[in-house]
Amino acid sequence: MKISGNTVLITGGASGIGLAMAEAFLKSGSEVIICGRREARLVDARKKHPELRIKTCDVSNPSDCKDLVYWVGSNFNNLNILVNNAGVQRDIDFTQGIDAFLAGESEIRINLEAPIILSGLFIPLLIGKNEPAIVNVSSGLGFVPAARMPVYSATKAGLHAFSLALRHQLSKTGIKVFEVVPPAVDTDLNPEGRAQRGNFKVYLKPEEFTAAVMKDLEADVFEIGYGMSADMLKASRSDLDERFRQMNSQW
Repeated sequence: MKISGNTVLITGGASGIGLAMAEAFLKSGSEVIICGRREARLVDARKKHPELRIKTCDVSNPSDCKDLVYWVGSNFNNLNILVNNAGVQRDIDFTQGIDAFLAGESEIRINLEAPIILSGLFIPLLIGKNEPAIVNVSSGLGFVPAARMPVYSATKAGLHAFSLALRHQLSKTGIKVFEVVPPAVDTDLNPEGRAQRGNFKVYLKPEEFTAAVMKDLEADVFEIGYGMSADMLKASRSDLDERFRQMNSQW
């Protein structure tokens, strides 16, 4: 992937990995648009980086997704990179029934359905652009699921499968499809669940992770992991089964 001279849209770009990627693309000399549900966070990000373009958008709403692609097409016709980064994570215990799953944010709509819809909407705009790409941010939990977060893990496994299939479909269009597979990163993802676990500490900063990701994007590494998640990408089925056993031994 060409890192400089792009026009990049990053969903969930106001914090965490999304903001770190926005900063990295800005530093490389690309134009960057970030979108998210919370306008205040977008404004705060733009205060730090006045060159950022911002757009309020709830990617769980297909109507908002359609409005986003129309707005981008009307104002940033040179867009050549879409980063599907927006995501939510929830601890859900199905031994207590279905109520927790039905309440609150939908991991399925935000983590899986939104990248599918946005990819479909933006592909016609990306075709023919200079070095176009779609970057899907999945998770190591898509390869070794966490029992505490069964729906999140399932959505990330689905995003991995979608990325594989989409990469194959688009192979003759010129659009490259990348999958970024983070391990646990120090972000504000699932603060309630992390607080309940108490002693759960994450030391990997989004900036450190993103620096490694940018190098691999530039080298056309299509499945990008880091640390433990990089090992998962190369692991055998028996290795993944053992990691699953260890990760979920306290459940």
